[in-house]
Amino acid sequence: MVILEKRVAGLTELALGRFVARARRLGGLKGTVDVLVTSNATMKSLNARFRGKNRPTDVLSFSRAIGARRSFAGEIAISAEIAAQNARELGHSAATEVKVLTLHGILHLRGYDHERDNGEMAKREAQLRARLRLPVGLIERADVRGSRGGRARRKVAR
Repeated sequence: MVILEKRVAGLTELALGRFVARARRLGGLKGTVDVLVTSNATMKSLNARFRGKNRPTDVLSFSRAIGARRSFAGEIAISAEIAAQNARELGHSAATEVKVLTLHGILHLRGYDHERDNGEMAKREAQLRARLRLPVGLIERADVRGSRGGRARRKVAR
């Protein structure tokens, strides 16, 4: 299920749902994925509750809870406002940015962890972005910003 609580220019629930299905299939993630595109206020609340960080973040992933049906892989929450800001900074549409964030979340649900996997997630994300015709991903952005001494935006919950 896809819920656009906050509107994103050029993106419909149907279009994002189709993208989720394709990205999930290409990424090898079994089970359905719920995606919520919401406000910074909601993301701040979720980030505080589940990660102890009292600030909004771009994307959060929540794996299937123990005992949940096997046909369910997990949930992804995305800040429409941060997606729009990132899109402006990077020169692509907010709809494209939501897809980049969604793919990143799907890989986390698949079990990848870029903080501990010696580049495996970054490599897989790059492969899938190429197949899905998406621009630079979150891990690469963080690496570039980190190497320039800038603030890296790595904010995904596991």
